[in-house]
Amino acid sequence: MEINKFNENEVELLKKPTEENQEIKAYKRRWLIMCIFMYYACINALQWIEYSSITYVIVKYYNVSTLAVDWTSTIYMALYPVLVIPASYIIDKKGLRAAGLIGCIGTLLGTSLKVISIRNDLFWVVLLGQAIVSSSQLVIVCLPPKLAAIWFKASEVSTACSLGVFGTQMGCAIGYILPPLIVQDSDDMESIGNQIKILCWILTGSMIPVTIAVIIYFPKEPPLPPSNAQAKLRRQKEEFDTRLFFTSIVKLFRNKGFVIHMVAYSINIAVFSAVGTLLNQFILQFFEGANEDAGWMGFVMVVSGMVGSIFFGVLLDKTHKYKEVTLFIYFCSALSIVCLMFTLKYKMRVLTYVSCCLLGIFTNAYMPVGFELAIELTFPSEESTTAGILLACTQCTGVIFVVALGFFNQIYGAFWSLATQSVLLFIGTGVTTYVPNIKLRLEACKQNNGTGRKTSKLMFIE
Repeated sequence: MEINKFNENEVELLKKPTEENQEIKAYKRRWLIMCIFMYYACINALQWIEYSSITYVIVKYYNVSTLAVDWTSTIYMALYPVLVIPASYIIDKKGLRAAGLIGCIGTLLGTSLKVISIRNDLFWVVLLGQAIVSSSQLVIVCLPPKLAAIWFKASEVSTACSLGVFGTQMGCAIGYILPPLIVQDSDDMESIGNQIKILCWILTGSMIPVTIAVIIYFPKEPPLPPSNAQAKLRRQKEEFDTRLFFTSIVKLFRNKGFVIHMVAYSINIAVFSAVGTLLNQFILQFFEGANEDAGWMGFVMVVSGMVGSIFFGVLLDKTHKYKEVTLFIYFCSALSIVCLMFTLKYKMRVLTYVSCCLLGIFTNAYMPVGFELAIELTFPSEESTTAGILLACTQCTGVIFVVALGFFNQIYGAFWSLATQSVLLFIGTGVTTYVPNIKLRLEACKQNNGTGRKTSKLMFIE
């Protein structure tokens, strides 16, 4: 559109950043801030599976049970329901800088504490360090959507949010392969202790430079908003209202469709967490001494899941078949557990890798797809509130599943333990069929198509 089509007054109006036409700018340093966040999110998530990926070595060195080692991962889930509301409050009330500092410094403190846990009677120090790291994670996992919205252009928000989540997923993947590569099984306790110390020092050393970077530079927000939506939010910004916050939570629990989906979502993600935590034990029951293989199988599971998440995310954007895609992924998740059961039972190493790949693709892909379905069911509720409730219930269920699966594994072995998880996923598939196929957010977008076209034209003029 040529500028000469407007009169002089209109041209001057468009040039000025008025209240309705505020200047916006996306700063190049947004990518630096995202890289800093991805880096420390990766180190934090790595420690979720740090000890569980070498369970039997830890059992031997600290003279504890496998169930005790399971708690080094379970504690991540156990603390989430307790701390999710304070974490959300910090992000909403204090902003990105406070959240970034707490997440990064907390991760460094917990990681550093584990350096002094290298003695046979100091497993409690390991648990204390894990508790601090997992508490810090509560702030970290809530940050990607906020970071993306505040720093990135409207056309980049989804990509930026995916990158933020990518850091956490990559940390989980590395957590499966790094500890087995550094800490080797041995009858020499001193050698094992030295190797665990090396692992702890590597993680601590990795956190020091990024913590300094966050302290020196990790601003609350850019000087100018990156999008019209953020500009409007800045103009209309209100103080955090605790009463309205809890009212919105009550409203979610009165939404029958959301509650049904929440049950199904909790089952699926809890099964993934439980199987991921005990994967090393399951594999070593059938492939004796294959610690490195167990680590690589876990790595394959997480990385394939990252690919699956992207693929099904694009599929949702193209089709908007939220319930149908969710139901398909759920059913395939149950089948992938069945495949893993039998490839382990018959000791088919290559096919076990394939089974882990399938398990990762479908269970990991369910996370963002199930979240999108929840948003459609609860629109116009705040996405952060919906996500918080969904994840809090998931983590509660995850703790129960991990503990129960650990007991089942000790009594009945890996095959029948995995069978219980497949049954749970088939039940979850059935529950999902009762989720109403409504698309409130999509319908709202369709109703506002006229407004959307007008807004796009204004943005073009600007």
